[in-house]
Amino acid sequence: KMAGISAPWIGSAYLFLQSTCKTVVLPSLYESSQKKPSVFKALKLALADSTGSMNGVDMLKVHCSHLHLIVQLKFCKRENCRRFLQSYREGALRKSLQNHLQQSLAMTTVPLEMELKAGSEHLDEMLKDEDRCLECIYREKPDRLRDEEITELEEGLKSLIVHQSINNNHMAVKDGAPPNPASLPCPSQGSSLSPQVTFIFQGQEFANRALTPDDHQKFAKLVSKKWKQVGRSLQKTCRALRDPVIDNLALEYDREGLYEQAYQMLLRFIQSEGKKATIARLIPALEENGLVSLAEELLGLRSNEDCS
Repeated sequence: KMAGISAPWIGSAYLFLQSTCKTVVLPSLYESSQKKPSVFKALKLALADSTGSMNGVDMLKVHCSHLHLIVQLKFCKRENCRRFLQSYREGALRKSLQNHLQQSLAMTTVPLEMELKAGSEHLDEMLKDEDRCLECIYREKPDRLRDEEITELEEGLKSLIVHQSINNNHMAVKDGAPPNPASLPCPSQGSSLSPQVTFIFQGQEFANRALTPDDHQKFAKLVSKKWKQVGRSLQKTCRALRDPVIDNLALEYDREGLYEQAYQMLLRFIQSEGKKATIARLIPALEENGLVSLAEELLGLRSNEDCS
């Protein structure tokens, strides 16, 4: 059945960053609400330089340890990963990041040390064997969706770039030169859903709330085979569940069974939507797929025995 359908090339790695200058502590800078956008911008631009595209590699999360800034990376194309590895190996990525950090933070110099890991493999020890590095990264599948904070920083950076582009084009028009449409980035496609306060179900008004671990477990236990249909209803407003994510989950957790497949699907929704992963968004998806009894269970209108 799967003949002729090639799975997407997806891999993950961790980039460890440390400044060798005692006065520049990257984790502290990133944890500062004022400096965080500047550090993020430098990371984003340097990674774009390394792959030749703003979308060549995705940052899923930035962890702060005592000394290191640890960036979890996701690659969706082998060629982008290869370009990244070449840039890393040749020192171009480090140079680019140093330059962007200096500009963003208005510092004279930011000396950096870098380390690249995929799982338990230290890739710095095998950089000359590019295919082996690619294999290690491909073997490590991302264990999370993009962190909500990263999405917010991305949106902020896009808004800033759009604002700068509009200003630049405005200046160009004043000087007699036509604006360049290619320099205007596309507006964000992110969900603009703001959590509603209440919602109506079966003629009754309910207070909206974030999905709880208890909701999560009940959903996974009771949704059964219809988890995919619910996922497709949720995907209308959730980028993280867009095709082929749901089919990939079905394959990846096939051995674990329906509970785990359903659990992982809702986990993707909760992780990607953060505070916007509310009961008011799940209930209509359940109704749409004839799962009224499960909706009632989650809203406390019936007991477990009634649903089984």
